Amino acid sequence: MAAISVFDMLKIGVGPSSSHTLGPWRAAERFLNELKEVNLFSSTQRIKIHLYGSLALTGHGHGTDIAIFMGLSGYDPVTVPVDLVQELPKKIRTSCQLPFGGHHPILFLEEEDLYFHMSESLPFHANGMRLEAWNGLGASIYEATFFSVGGGFVVKEGEANMAEESLIPHPIDQADDLIAYCLEHTSSLWEIVLQNEKSWRKPSEVKRDMLKVWEVMKNCVYRGCHAKGTLPGGLNVARRAASIHKRLLGDNSYGNVEEWLELIKKKQPSFSQIVKWIGCFAMAVNEENANFGRIVTAPTNGSSGVIPAVLFYYICFSEKEVNQDDIVKFLLVAGEIGSLFKKGATISAAMGGCQAEIGVSSAMAAAALTESLGGSVRQSLMAAEIAMEHHLGLTCDPIGGLVQVPCIERNSMGAVKAITAANIALESDPDKARVSLDQVIKTMWETAKDMHTKYKETSQGGLATNISISVPEC
Repeated sequence: MAAISVFDMLKIGVGPSSSHTLGPWRAAERFLNELKEVNLFSSTQRIKIHLYGSLALTGHGHGTDIAIFMGLSGYDPVTVPVDLVQELPKKIRTSCQLPFGGHHPILFLEEEDLYFHMSESLPFHANGMRLEAWNGLGASIYEATFFSVGGGFVVKEGEANMAEESLIPHPIDQADDLIAYCLEHTSSLWEIVLQNEKSWRKPSEVKRDMLKVWEVMKNCVYRGCHAKGTLPGGLNVARRAASIHKRLLGDNSYGNVEEWLELIKKKQPSFSQIVKWIGCFAMAVNEENANFGRIVTAPTNGSSGVIPAVLFYYICFSEKEVNQDDIVKFLLVAGEIGSLFKKGATISAAMGGCQAEIGVSSAMAAAALTESLGGSVRQSLMAAEIAMEHHLGLTCDPIGGLVQVPCIERNSMGAVKAITAANIALESDPDKARVSLDQVIKTMWETAKDMHTKYKETSQGGLATNISISVPEC
């Protein structure tokens, strides 16, 4: 299989969905660049967008159209000013002009140029999209089909089975491979992962770039803990993290995110307050995600609150004084566990339901926390297995196609399950475990294939069909 970097599993992007927002955004960017490469950019006077399967069914709620507009306009999700993500699409619609590539305005008529094929899916994946470039004479001059396969990963039609040659020192396709390398080299999980990452980056660059990921996570939690109001999309869900945060922290003053973190660490909360903090951290991220904020896919946008919440728990409430190196190690382990699920199953809710998002993120966080708290390699993988085992079969049924209900609260549940799984594993003997991580990944994939399509991010089953969109909260 192709080697996967932890930076592929922990991407900086914009909400609300990795497969329905970030992936289509990247596909649109790629289409734009391809037109430039074949010298057809200046000849393009019209773009037609076709969305299929899950992208069509829940595209409006996930902002798929918005993401494609942004990508075609030349903006990158890592650096774009987040306010522009909602402002520019409104301007495109009212002016009927798309700023193609940022400086080549072309006609855009939504009713003629944007198609949601609700009853049609493309063979390779549920998240399919086709982009067409037309010239001034009304002729199609270039087209490409892309698939958003989960976690912001994009595959172009025709290259789906092309796996790049693995040049890493420790190729890992299964958890058993990871165990073998750790035993052979007497290494921790994070050390093996770092050796592989050095194939792409210098060690100093790994630390630098991973701390950038942490900064985005940290700032996202901070913003979400202080932002009030109602989330966009028509479901009228009230943001709750800020009010929970206010009740937990009280009227203490602070000037920035670092002072805020130190204040939380000094609070010495009760058990029930710690549980509330975990939920607050997770919901803060996913409320930001639902508001088209900047987040880290971990491994997806819909599950982006789990790992930050567990990492904040580790930093704020464990007995250890956590430093930057500890944070980097935590994220290295989390990213590697996520890659095992991507290789052996899926991280796309459109293919596997929410077990592929919240379940995977919970497993990632559980393994990372276990090793961070002194657990062995096998205890860490055991924690990942426990976390996923208790998410098997979890459906994806977002009301109104929005990453809000039940997604926001579900991140809280995934975070708590991850911490519980870590605590169980730390008190257990892995030699007596009856289920391995590889077995649970295999089971998850079999469950995904057996799951009815309507429970795979289509908003055609479950809560999505039983709850009125006018209901303000779950």
